Amino acid sequence: MNNPGLCPACGARNDCTLADPRTADRPCWCYSVSIDPAILEALPDEVRNAACLCPRCAQVDEQLKAPPAPAP
Repeated sequence: MNNPGLCPACGARNDCTLADPRTADRPCWCYSVSIDPAILEALPDEVRNAACLCPRCAQVDEQLKAPPAPAP
């Protein structure tokens, strides 16, 4: 799979803003979450670092639903 707009784990859209030239100047959703390194390490070598995971495969749905933390 060579499409940077698709999740390498499940093939669904990953909503990566960096993969879309129209939104590449915006921060990606993954910048605001913490992905367990074990999830990334579990990916096969051939897809690791090829494209962003989708929020479901990254297991961060709850983090994305949480209200943003107040700035200090």
